[in-house]
Amino acid sequence: MFTRRMVGVGGIAGAVVALCRGAAWAEATRQFPVAFSDAEWRKRLTPEQYDVLRRSGTERPFSSALNDEHRRGVFACAGCQAQLFSSAAKFDSGTGWPSFWEPLAGSVGVEDDRTLGMTRSAVHCSRCGGHLGHVFNDGPKPTGLRYCMNGAAMRFEPVAA
Repeated sequence: MFTRRMVGVGGIAGAVVALCRGAAWAEATRQFPVAFSDAEWRKRLTPEQYDVLRRSGTERPFSSALNDEHRRGVFACAGCQAQLFSSAAKFDSGTGWPSFWEPLAGSVGVEDDRTLGMTRSAVHCSRCGGHLGHVFNDGPKPTGLRYCMNGAAMRFEPVAA
């Protein structure tokens, strides 16, 4: 179960922030096994990682080296190192972001994201709550899903051949 708590903002202002920040607000309102203060997250992450993982930002398409990563291994959360996706589930979606048809069991959570005037399914790390990207139902078999992830939110752990 999760608890709701608005960090540093309350009342009407809190509601406006919640509506404007979408998934970032959801991250701030839940308790996850790995949790740090905002100041500690800023110390641990690069500015781009912080923007994506903690503020639900999106990196520019085709800007991540992980988009072209084709070795065997695991893609892990850049915030807490939790393993998220196997390279065996990675595919080239042509969108400019690393894409997967399936996460590792129990590694991610999904919730509605109503920012930008539309409803999408935001994906977050189940261990630290960091925003990873979005999932769409236009992916390949066997799941038909496309987990469109920000490379800045992940790191790659190769396995020996």
